[in-house]
Amino acid sequence: MATVKLSEIGLIGNCQCSALVDRRGSVTWCCLPRFDSEPVFSTLLDEQDGGHFTIGTADGSPGRQRYLENTNVLETTFSGESGSFRVLDFMPRFIQYERSFRPTKLIRIVEPLTGTPRIRIACQPRLGWSKAVPRCEQGSNHLQFHGFDAELRLTTDVPLSYIGSEGFALTERKHLVLSYGAPVEEALAPLCDRFLTNTVAYWRRWVKHCEVPTAYQAQVIRSALVLKLHCFEDTGAIVAAMTTSLPESPGSGRTWDYRYCWLRDAYYAMGAFRLLGHFEEREQFLNYLLNIASSADGYNLAPLYRIDGRSNLDERILEGWPGYGGHGPVRVGNGAALHRQHDVFGEMVLALAPLFLDARFSDQRTENLFQLVEGLSRQAIAVAGKPDAGIWELRTEWQPQTFSTLMCWAGVNTMSKIARAVKPALAEEFRLAAEKIRSELLVFALHPTRTCLVATHGGFEVDAAMLQAATLRLLSPSDPRLVGTVAAIEKDLTHGGWLRRYRTDDGFGAPTVAFVICTFWLVEALAVIGDTARARALMDRMMAIDSPLGLLSEDYDPERNEMWGNFPQAYSHIGLIHAAFTVSPRWSDA
Repeated sequence: MATVKLSEIGLIGNCQCSALVDRRGSVTWCCLPRFDSEPVFSTLLDEQDGGHFTIGTADGSPGRQRYLENTNVLETTFSGESGSFRVLDFMPRFIQYERSFRPTKLIRIVEPLTGTPRIRIACQPRLGWSKAVPRCEQGSNHLQFHGFDAELRLTTDVPLSYIGSEGFALTERKHLVLSYGAPVEEALAPLCDRFLTNTVAYWRRWVKHCEVPTAYQAQVIRSALVLKLHCFEDTGAIVAAMTTSLPESPGSGRTWDYRYCWLRDAYYAMGAFRLLGHFEEREQFLNYLLNIASSADGYNLAPLYRIDGRSNLDERILEGWPGYGGHGPVRVGNGAALHRQHDVFGEMVLALAPLFLDARFSDQRTENLFQLVEGLSRQAIAVAGKPDAGIWELRTEWQPQTFSTLMCWAGVNTMSKIARAVKPALAEEFRLAAEKIRSELLVFALHPTRTCLVATHGGFEVDAAMLQAATLRLLSPSDPRLVGTVAAIEKDLTHGGWLRRYRTDDGFGAPTVAFVICTFWLVEALAVIGDTARARALMDRMMAIDSPLGLLSEDYDPERNEMWGNFPQAYSHIGLIHAAFTVSPRWSDA
């Protein structure tokens, strides 16, 4: 069986758990009861022995996928000689009793469209990373799988004898509910129909509350819906991706577990939600950050945490897992949690700044919150210009990373504005500290002959992350040093019209594919320096990526038009949202 391309996989979820469903109607990845749990279905990383939950054609032929408009409900339609049918996949989410209802349930509704199609249903879960087959016990209308921490049950009105068979004729609408924990204890069909109606209504109402740009609206709406699914509502954490160990490129060995919350990513996500006009997610993340900061000694934050705020992320390689398409290794945990990434202090100040600078949040300002922002700012001052692993989490010898220094400056500079509004006596101290960091950055990180900012202090090579110097307004848009930085990055890092992160050896060789968000950063930077026409042309070209459902991965191979890396990637969708708002005409000019 050929490996399913990422472009042929859809995402469903409800901000508690999620699943990936491919065009053959197979759930190939699902961790329960939450994003970072062990997988129940896992053929994404082991096509032979991983578990799956398939509703598809008897001969295994693929269908066509789409989302019901402005929702996270996935429809897969199959056609064959005997007839056609569709499968609706979703995880319930809606407001009930003034609370969000998001049970750990996967609902699949299958219905004939024409003729009498023959379909095949198989539900073969696995006991996490062990890949052990759970004992299956048959009830009157359900299959119960033993060995999990909570009850895993498939409740259905499909004859149980047909599940796992070679196929059967579908003559009427059928329902299947896979529940982790509390099972279904009411009439199945009306429950599924009610959950579907309420979930569709929830997502469409949420989309109506989104601000959208004048251009690229469909792509922004899909990115907003995807980004929302990366929010773990129970704590407010926002995960980088739903998967682990999908390789950045074939045979690269770059396989990482991204099912955790990177504070840096969450900061950029907050910016995306601000553009979209959604502030609930920002408030939830604030509570998550306050919980982490309260347990961090001296505001010494790690780059990433589990979605419950814990930092026990020891990285290990799993034996006996071939990986996606055979491109292992498969990793669990992430050693980057032990890194020093100094940019995070600046980013957290920027994330919290609206609480002090936006009058709409005046009721949330507290002395404890101000002390947190002040403490993070003082950390940024202390570490600015010192060696760290940087934004790309290099596993080579650490050096002073220019991006880290840039973000320290941005955070301290913003702290001076916060202090001016809240505690004026501190404003001058932070203003001077920010100016000192900026001055040193422009001395040590500006190449004397290339007239551009480079990746490391005193270095030569450029880094796509330095495009953020444009959006953060380190220099004026017409400053030759900023224009030169954008030009050098575009010249050195362009690969098939897309942008790589860097071109240096990071311990795994030099990257051979593009990093999706970097090209969106280039779109923004071109717009900032006044090259709007090229920014829009580049944005248009990026929209041609092979992704029928509008989902984006971490990396992209422009030569083969293939997505690689963990999928979907929140960072990529964040980049699309920011870039689309940047280059779209104002509504008054549209």
